Amino acid sequence: MTDRVNTDLPQQLSPTDWHTLTPGQVEQMLQTGRGGLAQEEARQRLMKYGFNRLAPPKKRGPLLRFLLQFHNLLLYVMMGAAVITASLGYWIDTGVLMMAVVLNAIIGFIQEGKAESALDAIRDMLSPHATVIRDGQHHDIDAGDLVPGDMVALVSGDRVPADLRLINVRDLRIEEAALTGESLPVEKNTETAEPDTPLGDRYGMAYSGTLVIYGKAVGVVVATGAQTELGKINQMLSEIRNLATPLLRKVDYFARQLAFFILGLSALTFVLGTLWRGHSPQDMFMMVVALTASAIPEGLPAIMTVTLALGVRRMARRNAIVRLLPAVEALGSVTVICSDKTGTLTRNEMTVQRIICAEHRVNVEGVGYEPSGELCIDGRCITAAEYPELALAIRAGVLCNDARLLNEEGRWWVEGDPTEGALLVLGAKAGLTLNEPNENAWPRIDAIPFESQHRFMATYHCDSQQEPWIFVKGAPERILDMCRTQLGSNGEQELDVDYWRRMSNDMAAQGLRLLALACKRSAPQSDLLDHNDMESDFVMIALLGIMDPPREEAVQAVRECHRAGIRVKMITGDHVETARAIGEKLNIGVGKPALTGAEVAVMDDETLRNVAMEVDVFARAAPEHKLRLVQALQESGQVVAMTGDGVNDAPALKCADVGVAMGMKGTEAAKEASDMVLADDNFATIASAVREGRAVYDNLKKFILFMLPTNGGEVLVVIAAILFELTLPLTPAQVLWINMATSGTLGLALAFEPAERGIMDRRPRPPGEALLSGFFIWRVLMVSVIIMIGALGVFLWELNAGTSLEVARTMAVNIVVVCEVFYLFNSRFFLKSVLSREGLTGNRYILFAVAACIPLQLAYTYLPIMQTIFNSASLSLLEWGKVLAAGLLLFLLAELEKFIIRRTGLGKRLGLQ
Repeated sequence: MTDRVNTDLPQQLSPTDWHTLTPGQVEQMLQTGRGGLAQEEARQRLMKYGFNRLAPPKKRGPLLRFLLQFHNLLLYVMMGAAVITASLGYWIDTGVLMMAVVLNAIIGFIQEGKAESALDAIRDMLSPHATVIRDGQHHDIDAGDLVPGDMVALVSGDRVPADLRLINVRDLRIEEAALTGESLPVEKNTETAEPDTPLGDRYGMAYSGTLVIYGKAVGVVVATGAQTELGKINQMLSEIRNLATPLLRKVDYFARQLAFFILGLSALTFVLGTLWRGHSPQDMFMMVVALTASAIPEGLPAIMTVTLALGVRRMARRNAIVRLLPAVEALGSVTVICSDKTGTLTRNEMTVQRIICAEHRVNVEGVGYEPSGELCIDGRCITAAEYPELALAIRAGVLCNDARLLNEEGRWWVEGDPTEGALLVLGAKAGLTLNEPNENAWPRIDAIPFESQHRFMATYHCDSQQEPWIFVKGAPERILDMCRTQLGSNGEQELDVDYWRRMSNDMAAQGLRLLALACKRSAPQSDLLDHNDMESDFVMIALLGIMDPPREEAVQAVRECHRAGIRVKMITGDHVETARAIGEKLNIGVGKPALTGAEVAVMDDETLRNVAMEVDVFARAAPEHKLRLVQALQESGQVVAMTGDGVNDAPALKCADVGVAMGMKGTEAAKEASDMVLADDNFATIASAVREGRAVYDNLKKFILFMLPTNGGEVLVVIAAILFELTLPLTPAQVLWINMATSGTLGLALAFEPAERGIMDRRPRPPGEALLSGFFIWRVLMVSVIIMIGALGVFLWELNAGTSLEVARTMAVNIVVVCEVFYLFNSRFFLKSVLSREGLTGNRYILFAVAACIPLQLAYTYLPIMQTIFNSASLSLLEWGKVLAAGLLLFLLAELEKFIIRRTGLGKRLGLQ
């Protein structure tokens, strides 16, 4: 490669304004021509601008990434607990704790790989090959060798290898949904556009990573690698930091507060015991060890992982595949859902919904590609045969058509242009298809394919009487220019242009895409169709209104989200009129203005934060607009879920608290940037996942409300014994037995709790809400005190009655465990009574957990080896009666508290009813 470099070209080429320049101006700026660059010049430019590839991000080594997962205060507390258990010689407990620590670190290690995978997926979208014109010859080269100024030839099926300014176009249509969100292939031309034209409306440009659906073209490379629009998205992704979910943030804060409280309480107790009560430092150290062991919630990380994993399994049954465990709970805290339109809220299946004839307005029932649905006039079902002009319009749409309607195992789909597919479905609903009888009756003789400069398609047929027919379909204003008359019930009439324009405006205002149909009953001037045959003398038949209709289940899901206090916002790359119309059908943004990406671009961050909460429909949104909207909502204190399927959605998906990608039609870049993938591409699945997410969070809180009073009761017992110079009712080893052998076993059953009724009628919890509210703190203190009174009271009573220390301690341990068993049933519902069949038997895992706990406690009490290890002793039936009475007292008092709160209406004010 030569060292000489062309210095006339700039070092960096801006990809921003190429669409504003004519092909000639672009060629002049890039010093190229229709014969392309010389090979030597291309080599020089490759040295200057680099390869047409996206640079891989800097990665940390796997060992460093894994070690950093241990930098978490909750894990520090867990490891501290492991050190304590190891110092006491309980190696099994130490192993369990360290397994939980390592498991949490592994989960975090897996999560951190999502950003790198998303960037890898975007790089994989680049075309591996390109057909380039150099020295006047076509060459097939590695797309990575393309340079600015290269002439690239595109044909149907090609993936665009770089950003191109089109200079020669023939019937070119490009699928840009992955980049712009546009639901239909975009017709391309060579015309210039204004500087602020949205990406999806730059018809003279072809962008890297998009797919050529039809036609061919030649374009000049204006941007490669990181300078392409795809490269800009890649850069945005690499700059977005990973955000912790609300649960992780709250658990981290909770762990910090709890750790500081435990350490402070332990230090204070040690000082008071040694300086005030005169205990020896050695005795106080063992007491403080017992206190610390009783206070640390050893089971929290494990139960959190198990609860989230169960949520993942339940969501998978509802077609929501969760990639990252914390996303399960994050869904439950969502306050705003930003949804893409095409394929998520809508079916992504174009459907004819209205037919306007000269004298009739026909509504078409049924949605999607399945050919079922009635034709109705004023609510009355009709047949097409009753109205000759309607029947002819449907026939024209079926015959002037290159698509195919297919059925595979009950699934209907279209091969070809979606709009043409909608016409075939309409024909099938009316009983007219291109099956053999109809095809033979109206054979096609010739056709003029659709071309963007002419804006119509025409076909030439002969009917069963061998009479000639020319059918044409296209843009209404173009078809009207070709028509001299219109078809009514009594034949041809004078063309009423104002009527058709008025109908066009009405349907366009409803977000319908318009298509006009016309015919001419004469043969071409020659044997084949020519553009001269299309100039005039056509008969206007009908206007069709076509829309990608909303999913019926999405309408219900949006309603459910609104009832649950969740704002639903639609952010789409589609046109504003279409977005607004779909929004109204879904009850999104009704009566509110819709904003375009261009309007978002000129707003400063503060203005956008205010507007983002007020507006619910955003159209013509580019990737940077979607990202800014998500960030603005988060800065306003919202927990945001973002759905999408294209690479243009990837930055916003990664930035959102919960990124939701489409599994069926989504790009790999979108899936890798997301936290969750919808297997059915259905918005209703998100609503179901939100319900599951709320249930997961409820279950986590139920576990904490179950676990903390148990630990709290033990702490109060130990503190009371120290302050009042009593014999320690629980030894450190006995505390660890309670926490590891029974608390974890019993608490795990709460992870299987089904969602409480009315869970989707609650408002979303405030994003800043603490894991433990004031009410929950009260519940923890109340139950802790009851457990302390029961265990300490019976312990002292037995000692005063002359019972041995071993028996009294064994009773105290069993009272704590029995109180746990009874309180476990109380914990199933926050406020609802469990004194019913559903409350007592509705969660079979609680029954299994209790059944597993009973033999453990019997072994602890009666087995000689356990008596040796824990200094326990056998109990009599009377002593067991006292133990059970203490547990039953706690159960009844907890139910009484719930009853009082329900009757006073406090539950509704607390958001628990």
